[in-house]
Amino acid sequence: MSMAQITMACFTRCFKRMQRERAGALMSIQLRILALWLMFACALPQARAAEAVEITHAHIELADEGYRLAASYGFDLNHGLEDAIQHGVQLYFTTQIELTRPRWYWFDEKAITAKQTSRISYNVLTRQYHVAIIGSVQQSFSTLEDALFLIRRPSRWLIAPRTALKTGEFYNVTLLMGMDRDYLPKPMQVNAFNNSDWRLSSNKKTFLYKAE
Repeated sequence: MSMAQITMACFTRCFKRMQRERAGALMSIQLRILALWLMFACALPQARAAEAVEITHAHIELADEGYRLAASYGFDLNHGLEDAIQHGVQLYFTTQIELTRPRWYWFDEKAITAKQTSRISYNVLTRQYHVAIIGSVQQSFSTLEDALFLIRRPSRWLIAPRTALKTGEFYNVTLLMGMDRDYLPKPMQVNAFNNSDWRLSSNKKTFLYKAE
């Protein structure tokens, strides 16, 4: 074999090896892109579910008996949740609020931490929907939409007495609202925590409040 043939053979082997390495690198990049798309696709339904409740309005007002939260929420029940109510499953919605006062010399002071849970249920015999705040008297409605209206537009909620806040001080308010799966029967909780149809909650809403 001549020197020219040997040189050509070496060049050909090097060229083919470079092509294989390039193809392998390209395949690796494509697999990484595909993996990212799959991660995004899996996370997207959870992101949509987590934003299913919109806090459309929220403010704190001072009354004779203390501080009250006035809030309203926007959400709809999917078919799975509507079907669950029709079959006798009680759904619970919990609102959580926290007021903290910033302190430059130490951790923020937690002035108010409160929680309120509402229950909605359906009685097959009377064909009535019932809504109640846990620990209070329930109200009855003939349609699901009327029952949900009370949860979307609850009455002003007393979150703390007048002495809980310092007049003139500013407080950071954090508000959350969503379906509380902890109240479901134990056999249903595993399915509910793994089923996106049962994830119905808001993002945190934050705002500043000056105590009166």
